[in-house]
Amino acid sequence: MTEKRMLVIDAELVRKIDENRGDMSRTEFLNFLIDNQLQEDTGRDNYIAKEEFYQFTEGMRELLRNFLEFFLSYGLELGKQPKDKTFEELSQKLQALDNKAKKH
Repeated sequence: MTEKRMLVIDAELVRKIDENRGDMSRTEFLNFLIDNQLQEDTGRDNYIAKEEFYQFTEGMRELLRNFLEFFLSYGLELGKQPKDKTFEELSQKLQALDNKAKKH
């Protein structure tokens, strides 16, 4: 049988443990957290570089702009002249994205 000790911790911390441990006991949960924290670094970074994030955001803007261009041109090719505010909002968003892309 394993030796047991008592650990005195704040009630707030016990509440956080209980909210997040799921079906695990408090002891199992704490062991799990400690084991995961102490594992050797696998060489993966848990973050991305500023340049990678910038490239991702630019790519997403370009994708959105292409989607909006397709959506608008497809609607116009069908011969329907949109008369609602939604079309105007999409057109303004497309122009705003195009302006942002030109500035960068």
